[in-house]
Amino acid sequence: MISPRRHAVFLLACFLLVPDAHAWGPDGHRIVAELAQRHLSPAAEAQVERLLAPEHTCRLADVATWADDIQDDPAQQSLWKATRSLHYINFRDRQCHYEPPRDCPDGHCVVGALDHYVAVLGDRHQSDEARREALKFVVHFVGDVHQPLHAGYRDDKGGNTYQVQFEGKGSNLHRVWDSGLLRSRALAWQDYARQLDARGPVALPPASAAPYAAWAEESCRLTRDIYPDGHTIGAPYVQAELPLAERRLREAGRRLAALLNRTLG
Repeated sequence: MISPRRHAVFLLACFLLVPDAHAWGPDGHRIVAELAQRHLSPAAEAQVERLLAPEHTCRLADVATWADDIQDDPAQQSLWKATRSLHYINFRDRQCHYEPPRDCPDGHCVVGALDHYVAVLGDRHQSDEARREALKFVVHFVGDVHQPLHAGYRDDKGGNTYQVQFEGKGSNLHRVWDSGLLRSRALAWQDYARQLDARGPVALPPASAAPYAAWAEESCRLTRDIYPDGHTIGAPYVQAELPLAERRLREAGRRLAALLNRTLG
């Protein structure tokens, strides 16, 4: 069992980490959550409903952005500061090989965060409040680790300092991947999720003994090829990269459903 004291130490240690990079935009996170919701087992769905009932919802999409939203809640500032650096991982080179002591010291990265909060979520000795918070973090962090620029190796803060022109405006590569690519479809997130789900199950590589690290390594390897030639992003880039972004959403949704079915079922 993970003790409250260990949980507090885990959070406080995160104050020492570097500033965060934001995640998929709200639509991306809600799409991942909705894709997972559609494939929950009856047992897992019942547990999700029970845990979320005090927040007057029963759907994962309604809490998918909570881990980002707390930055704007004055009452949640200590939690935001303690967890803001758990949304990503910094690899050291393009080989993208995960080495915990180097890339995630003391578990302080998105891989370590998933290890921690999945354990809390699955621990029936924890309070419902602790497990509800863990559920919200897990839903969000599974989305984060599938956003390629949340697991990069370049010295540009996950593309945040890589300036680009997109749709005639100044932006950065991270923001384009967070929301710009998805916004180009001009779909409400609910319709987008329905369309992606209608494509059927996405093919996944064989399961790993360390799945969260494997997902991060996948994202890192993808960043090798998603930087544009130059700093202007036009229609050819969107046409080439949007299918990859959509595939990562589908992979995240399928994996989140499997994780929750296993942990809560």
